[in-house]
Amino acid sequence: MRTIDPDSFLSGGNAPYIIEMFHRFKTDPGSVSSDWVDFFKAYESDLKILMDLDDRPPHWSNTKGSPPVQSGQTITPDAIRDSIRALMFIRSYRVRGHLHARLDPLGMDKRPDHQELLPQTYGFTQADMNKHVYVDRVLGLDNPTMAEIYDKVRAIYCQTVGIEFMHIQEADQKSWIQERVENTPVDARVDDADRIAILKNLIAGDSFERFLHLKYPGVKRFGLEGGESLIPSLEALVERLSNQGVDKIVFGMAHRGRLSVLANVIQKPFANIFAQFQGGELDPASVHGSGDVKYHMGYSNRRSISGRDMDLSLMHNPSHLEAVNPVVQGKVRAEQDMKGDQMRRRTVSVLLHGDAAFAGQGLVAESLDLSNLKGYLAGGTIHIIINNQIGFTTSPPYSRSSPYSSDVAKAVQAPILHVNGDDPEAVVWAMRVATDFHRQFALDVVLDLVCYRRHGHNEIDEPSFTQPLMYKKIASHPTTFQIYSQKLVQSGLVTQEQVDQMVADYENRLRQEFDGLTQEKTKNLLSMTQWLGNVWTGIKSDEDINPKTDMCPQTGIEEKTLRLIAETLVKVPDSFNMNTRLNRVMGARKEAFQGAGTLDWGMGEALSFGTLLLEGKRVRLSGQDVGRGTFSHRHAVWVDQETEEKYVALNHIAPTQATFEVVDSPLAEASVLGFEYGYSLADPRSLVIWEAQFGDFSNGAQVIIDQFISSGEHKWQRLSGLVMLLPHGYEGQGPEHSSARPERYLQLCAENNLRVVNCTTPANYFHVLRRQLLSQTRKPLIVMSPKSLLRHKLAVSTYSDIATGTTFLPVIIDKEAKAKNIKRVVVCSGKVYYDLIQANNLQQNADKVAIIRLEQYYPFPSDHLADALKPYVGAEFIWCQEEPMNMGAWSFLDRRLEAVLKSIGAKNTRFDYAGRPDSASPATGNSQRHEAEQKALIAQALGI
Repeated sequence: MRTIDPDSFLSGGNAPYIIEMFHRFKTDPGSVSSDWVDFFKAYESDLKILMDLDDRPPHWSNTKGSPPVQSGQTITPDAIRDSIRALMFIRSYRVRGHLHARLDPLGMDKRPDHQELLPQTYGFTQADMNKHVYVDRVLGLDNPTMAEIYDKVRAIYCQTVGIEFMHIQEADQKSWIQERVENTPVDARVDDADRIAILKNLIAGDSFERFLHLKYPGVKRFGLEGGESLIPSLEALVERLSNQGVDKIVFGMAHRGRLSVLANVIQKPFANIFAQFQGGELDPASVHGSGDVKYHMGYSNRRSISGRDMDLSLMHNPSHLEAVNPVVQGKVRAEQDMKGDQMRRRTVSVLLHGDAAFAGQGLVAESLDLSNLKGYLAGGTIHIIINNQIGFTTSPPYSRSSPYSSDVAKAVQAPILHVNGDDPEAVVWAMRVATDFHRQFALDVVLDLVCYRRHGHNEIDEPSFTQPLMYKKIASHPTTFQIYSQKLVQSGLVTQEQVDQMVADYENRLRQEFDGLTQEKTKNLLSMTQWLGNVWTGIKSDEDINPKTDMCPQTGIEEKTLRLIAETLVKVPDSFNMNTRLNRVMGARKEAFQGAGTLDWGMGEALSFGTLLLEGKRVRLSGQDVGRGTFSHRHAVWVDQETEEKYVALNHIAPTQATFEVVDSPLAEASVLGFEYGYSLADPRSLVIWEAQFGDFSNGAQVIIDQFISSGEHKWQRLSGLVMLLPHGYEGQGPEHSSARPERYLQLCAENNLRVVNCTTPANYFHVLRRQLLSQTRKPLIVMSPKSLLRHKLAVSTYSDIATGTTFLPVIIDKEAKAKNIKRVVVCSGKVYYDLIQANNLQQNADKVAIIRLEQYYPFPSDHLADALKPYVGAEFIWCQEEPMNMGAWSFLDRRLEAVLKSIGAKNTRFDYAGRPDSASPATGNSQRHEAEQKALIAQALGI
């Protein structure tokens, strides 16, 4: 689209025409061309200044050089021209003023003048700077000169705060920031009480790091030196949110400054932090799990802020710096749901980032994308970038292609406030503006705290290897505390003696906690964990339960209730226009449960959800296309064919039921899985499920699986009942659509950390889902969910299989096999079972071969399998799988299967393998080759 070039028409003679066109635009935007529409939209709020208060066109005079006039008087064309140019000049500072802001505390960021920020670009000569322009209601100036306008926009937009907000498309958001920024005098951003608070918080940040450096020299702590303004900014954030009615803040952050935030903001006791440094001869048996390094650990505390109690929680975080982002967002969403906080106001997420990570990690963009999606709304996030102006050893020109590390946030039109970390007053003011914007609009906002890193990546690193000039500058640069305390002393607000006393008071607190830390107290503090309290009360740890009995709790439901739910699931409202094909599906399901009483996979799942909902337990299911289901098997959401209104039958079972939430997710895995994991951490009494579109799509979320799901309990004492549904099965659909990579999850299994299943019946699937909430503890559940079995005629169950008294079966025996005739026992898991029994029946081999199903891989049900194999101690034993030999469950099960055979005294103590040979790829993409491979492994397993 062609755009207006202001220089081509801003002449004195054209001024009346411009104003006339603007009146037309205001009356009817369609009456002017599209390029004029673009121009007027950009300058609409400013051009109103040039119109009379009664909104009628002004009078005109052809006399050049007349001074600007008041409303209702004559305005010269030259005055109009100069006024429009002045407005464009002001707008250029709103758009690009940040480019001239003094953001770098070290003064090393030397930027050239930007042409659009120079008066001469708009036709103003040095002589014109004293000319008055008709903009008497802008920037708080009355009939100003150009010099006054220039000084004002420089003071607002080009000092130690640089603001990016003109990329925002919503006019009310843009206007809110503009009015807030331009109507607050720079010298009135904070008051003297704020200045004293800032000084005390800088002392806390500075003294804490110096104390640790003195007591634990050469120990990694990823200190905050150079970014101490973070502490007063977070205190301002906490106070602001408390005053606005927030009950809880959930923080996520990486390593840098984490210990200082824990000590000075979350207020984790100093002694607890010192104990983690000192360690002591701690008995490993006295602590649950393996633990983690101190700068990964989180903490929760309740603080009194301005007379109100507020919960502050810093989430545990692994070394994958931005991986915690969606976890925090999911936890906050769950906290809001549990409180019934549909406005998303009472719990807030705050994320602290490093500059290199914010620009470089894809999870940042993924998590930002979740921010305004219906199923993931959490009231927006306040982002703080601790901008060291460097990565580990990599300078910005080598780590990003954009001017700022924060630029990725523009994708969601978040306002970005860049601020010089050596001006803590500006930092606090910018944080208040960011917080108030967040509260006003419930959207993401970014504070870019531009600072530096006094030491290297950690305290034992040598940064001058790669950044010698920067670190020469840093070596001679005073600390933020030194700069600010001297400023206050010189202003007369405090004396040097008062400053010294504040420092002494804080350091005395540190010293008392340190000196009182005996070896015994250290052991006791390290043995204490925040474990299974609050909403987790009643949920037990492994130490308090018998894992074997907890494997198969009673999960059946009386048949009357099941049929009530089933009737609701297939009942179409009278006014609803059902898709004809879907109507046939529902009709078939209705016919099945009313006739033979059978249920397919989709119905088994829906019944499990329905029973939990009637028991008051919420169910949340998210993932790509989960409403319908990737394979059109679920149909949890019906869409009216005339209106596209949605109907969720599971939310219409009974008036007192809990809520079923089904969310089609964005095309992302890591962020969505992280979000659901975070949700599960907050709410142990809801069934939280993430479904991959295909099983190995979870590859894209591997960091969440490795760093959180599989190890979170043992690193951080955090249980999760998250369910991952991973479609799996070899149907000739190629490498990416065959295997969910079960070997990867099995490799992660240890210390009873996960549950991994590969069910073959709707009933067992029903039970395993219900077991997640009826179990006495919580463990992540990995389900190798089927594809072809969703409609397989043999993969059905009856209502009696899920009725009262039934339970999950870790092993399903071959009821047709007569032990004395059996020569071969094939143990398998998942969809291959049906291929085996069909081939076995065709060969009339059923009286010689028993086929036993292992429904749960882990925890490995050795006792159940032993009971199933005992009748066949004289037979030969085969493990059959569809996956290649180097994949699937074989490597995990081999020795475990051998141990079972030895325990029952079997004649043959090793299982033979039947399956695909080793392969670099999970599966072939050639359908004929697939069929040949499948026939061969079935024949090998059955001995035919």
